[in-house]
Amino acid sequence: MSEAPVRLSAAAARRINAIMAQHGKHALRVAVVGGGCSGFSYTFDFADAPEADDVVIERDGATVVIDKVSLDFLAGAEIDYADELIGAAFKINNPNAKSGCGCGTSFSI
Repeated sequence: MSEAPVRLSAAAARRINAIMAQHGKHALRVAVVGGGCSGFSYTFDFADAPEADDVVIERDGATVVIDKVSLDFLAGAEIDYADELIGAAFKINNPNAKSGCGCGTSFSI
């Protein structure tokens, strides 16, 4: 079995499971789109089912789907969830990002 192209932390898996149960959805869709203050942005959405060209990442019952174009930008990354004093959010630790902005959702290659 090969390693997943994107890793999912235990904290992210727990939060995804809670959100999907609350909203009655199957998976979290993570994508990279052009824009944002650093050139590219991460987006998060619900998915009822994976699309034909999606890569499916699973951990502890949580499912994340990523389209193949976005996967090129996310290869080797980890999706994490941080619940800190200043707020709670999904964070992507992306080794491909050369720089990012303060909000954590925008990056450049």
